[in-house]
Amino acid sequence: MPPSETGAAKEHRTVSRITTILELAAAHGTGVRLSELAAALDAPRSSVHGLVKGLVATGYLREDDGAYIIGPAINSLLAAAPPTVAGPARTAMEQLHDRFDETVMLASLVGDSVVYTDTIESTQPIRYSAPLSTRRPLHPTSSGKCFLAFSSAPFRENHLADLPRREEIRRELAEIAENGVAINRGETLPDICGVGAPIFDSGRVVAVIAVAGPTTRVGPLLTEVADATRSAAREVSARLTGR
Repeated sequence: MPPSETGAAKEHRTVSRITTILELAAAHGTGVRLSELAAALDAPRSSVHGLVKGLVATGYLREDDGAYIIGPAINSLLAAAPPTVAGPARTAMEQLHDRFDETVMLASLVGDSVVYTDTIESTQPIRYSAPLSTRRPLHPTSSGKCFLAFSSAPFRENHLADLPRREEIRRELAEIAENGVAINRGETLPDICGVGAPIFDSGRVVAVIAVAGPTTRVGPLLTEVADATRSAAREVSARLTGR
C-alpha cells in the first residue's frame, strides 16, 4: 500500500537536509563548517552552500568566522529572546520603564530584520506600541541602526546598497559604533522618538534595548534617555560576560 494511504510521510530531501543542517548547528556550540555539513549530508558543497545561505538570510543560521551557528529566528518562532539575554535584560527594561514610563523593548537581529522579543509598554494613554515577533526593517529603527553599526562590513554594505543617502548613513553608523547609542528622531513615525543601545556577549551584539515614545515627551529628554539606555545595555552586557 502506498505511504500516503498508510499515513506515513515521505521524506523530502531538501527538508531533510535543512533539518539536518539545523540539528548539526545546534549540536555544535562553536559552529559547524560548510565542509562538515557537506560530508554529513553526503551532498555537493555547492548544494549545501545554497541551503546554508538561505538559512542565514532568514535568520535561522548565523555565520561566525566561517562557521555556522543557530540564529535568532528560532527564538522568534518561540516569541522569546535567548534565555541568556532575556533575564538580565528584563530587569534593565523594568528600571528604564519605571524611570521614564515610556515603552521599552528588547530587539533581536533576525536575518536582515529587527524583531522585538520583549516589551514593556508605557502606562500613559498616548504611547508607542511595539508588535512582538514581527520583522521590521533595520533602518531607520534605533535598534536596527545598532545592529548595522556593529555588523560586519559586507552585511552592512549589502543592506545599505538599497538605501538612499548612503554616505550620510555610514557617518551616522560610525558615530553609533563610537558612542554606543542610536537615536531615531521621527524617521520611522513622524511623532515618535526612539533610542537604542547594544547588548554585547563575547564581543558580539546579541540584542538591543530600546526606548520609544511620543516626540513631545521623549524629545526634551533625549540626552537623558540615551544615557540611561546606554548604561542599562552596558550593565546587561557586563552580566553576560561575567564582569
